[in-house]
Amino acid sequence: MNLTWRGIEPRPVLTTALVLLAVAAGAPFQTGWAQSITAVSWGGSFGRAVHEGVNIPFMEATGIRVNVEDYNGGLAQIRAQVQVGNIHWDVVDLEIADAVRGCDEGLLEPIEIASLPPGPDGTPAEEDFVEEGRTECAVGQVFASTVYAYNADNIPGEKPATMADFFDLEKFPGLRGMRRLPQANLEFALIADGVPLDRVYATLDTPEGLDRAFRKLDAIKDQVIWWEAGAQPPQMLADGQVVMSTAYNGRIFNAQVLEDQPFVIVWDGQLLDMGVVGIVAGTPRMEEAMRYLAFATSAESQARIGRRISYSPARRSGALLVTTHVTAGVEMAPHMPASPDNARRALRYDWQWWADNQDELNERFSAWLAR
Repeated sequence: MNLTWRGIEPRPVLTTALVLLAVAAGAPFQTGWAQSITAVSWGGSFGRAVHEGVNIPFMEATGIRVNVEDYNGGLAQIRAQVQVGNIHWDVVDLEIADAVRGCDEGLLEPIEIASLPPGPDGTPAEEDFVEEGRTECAVGQVFASTVYAYNADNIPGEKPATMADFFDLEKFPGLRGMRRLPQANLEFALIADGVPLDRVYATLDTPEGLDRAFRKLDAIKDQVIWWEAGAQPPQMLADGQVVMSTAYNGRIFNAQVLEDQPFVIVWDGQLLDMGVVGIVAGTPRMEEAMRYLAFATSAESQARIGRRISYSPARRSGALLVTTHVTAGVEMAPHMPASPDNARRALRYDWQWWADNQDELNERFSAWLAR
């Protein structure tokens, strides 16, 4: 994996550093369930991969109980807990744009990545994480991707192969599935309309470019079924409710490999993003949360996730540890979003652009849906 990313250098945080140094030094852990934290993730197949690859080994290694909750993203629940000072979430899997906005709002604890444990070969954490995985208040976990997929049994003859095909109702008639958010949809619309990958965000940064993206979405709007949870697209494809759907690549992989579904991922124009892990500001379980974060973002934990669902580790050393799927035995490399072949026509998600424009575009997208 040879990706170049932008990152934000973390500011020193003394408390965080001391806790993480204790973790790296192998400080003793309490046994039993006297301590516990709540870890929040996306549920479904990714949630299972995290629970098996991170939570269970962490509980066995530390004696700290991990209570699991699921959510569909965003900052609303974290913001509400911090504002009233009643914090029951401790560690949360986040989209990177939300992590940056949450950091700016004081909703997440700063983290000194230099104090995280090194890679298996001794590489310091700040060198082992890809640059995108080093932000002020969150640590990179996995590369994930929003793609589109189709059920090969439901499309006779020529198959979709480009992002333009997703928007071509004449060539490929039928309903589409899309997430009920502006992210990915606006990028995909411009890619389908012929905007080069390296010009997508520059185009979105202009009023004319945004209008162009919404016009492209207008062309298929009445043929779209909107989804909100990652489990919905595979189900809609399996049921024949839609002929194609945008989806998280890992959800489609699990349906392909574990459920033997005849799904095909179209990697052209995939939106390659990074999932990160953050700690809710003001948690009274800071020490336990820091221990969990250090364990969860180790190369070994990232590889255990990558052997259960096709998301690429955010540590360079972690990528080297991913071999075959833990139960199915298939080689994982061809299914990883950051592999050279799959990333060849990828659009790197511009989290800073979305952090700056999220609120405005949420409002515009909601108004557009209501028309």
